Amino acid sequence: MIEKNDDDSHARDLQLGPSVRLRAFVLLALTIAGLSICLLLLWPFLPALVWSLALAVLFLPAHRWIEANLHNVNLAAGASVLLIGALVVVPMLLVSSRIIEAAVGGAVAVKDKIGSGQWRQVIESNDLLAPLFRWIAHIDLHKALESVTAWLASTSAAFVSGSVLSVLTLIVTLYLLFYFLRDREVALNWLREMSPLSSSEMDRLFDRVADTIRATFYGTVVVAVVQGTLGGLMFWWLGLPMPVFWGVVMGLLAIVPLLGAIVVWVPAAAYLALSRDWGRALILTVWGTIVVGGIDNLLYPILVKDQLSLHTVPAFISIVGGLVLFGASGLLLGPIILTLTIFFLELWRD
Repeated sequence: MIEKNDDDSHARDLQLGPSVRLRAFVLLALTIAGLSICLLLLWPFLPALVWSLALAVLFLPAHRWIEANLHNVNLAAGASVLLIGALVVVPMLLVSSRIIEAAVGGAVAVKDKIGSGQWRQVIESNDLLAPLFRWIAHIDLHKALESVTAWLASTSAAFVSGSVLSVLTLIVTLYLLFYFLRDREVALNWLREMSPLSSSEMDRLFDRVADTIRATFYGTVVVAVVQGTLGGLMFWWLGLPMPVFWGVVMGLLAIVPLLGAIVVWVPAAAYLALSRDWGRALILTVWGTIVVGGIDNLLYPILVKDQLSLHTVPAFISIVGGLVLFGASGLLLGPIILTLTIFFLELWRD
């Protein structure tokens, strides 16, 4: 009797096999189509999602302390968002306004110097560069420098026009941050349930992503901010023009490996040397080499330790490639994607 029932069940399975497979294919096609459309819907919010996730991970210890003292998840999330806004957003807005003013004023100042021919007098007064300058005098440097000035002015205008989009992204980031902090456990449990990985593997994955975010932020962003601040302070102390603007530029360049603040302070020191201002040139060179350049080697091991276990080459590719593909959010998104890929490859190897 049991064997007959097993035969009947097997026959029913064979009979329903094509319809079950057809249903599975239809469900798969609908799922892929839905995920593709959701990705298109998500794409405009990708920067806000990345930064809100990063801020949630970075400020989670502080939020847990606030949550334990307020005993209300909504109130705690709101207080954390206000705190993060005060610590991150307000300084960013103040610096951005100064950058805009410095960029516009710098474009006008450079144009005036080019028109007055001051740069030509500095070069011709130097015994070493004067012959070289006369040899290449047939090149229209004045026109080339005017083109650079025009590019700087247009870039500043684009920066101003893009500030509106940045404000909207900031608002969405803070909005998403509230729910990332308040509903983090619900979201993590949902990901565990939906994932084909085991709970232990998902926990390892979460820890790896969190370590990557912390290492990238502290090891790249914080060090770049410190380097830019030190460089800008030296520009201000030496009386060089636009110290805030050039400090921000040095900080941005310090994010990209193999570049750094040296791209800015070396030409400035060279200009001071050409102007026979040997004292300021020497001070800027020593400060840039020892303090600005050495702070990276001092702070990076302290802040990162062993959290980001990536070789220099893949780390460089992930940061620069992420910036090219995704813009500013690629600074975090590139290393995160690389970390996830390495994690999945390790699972396949195991």
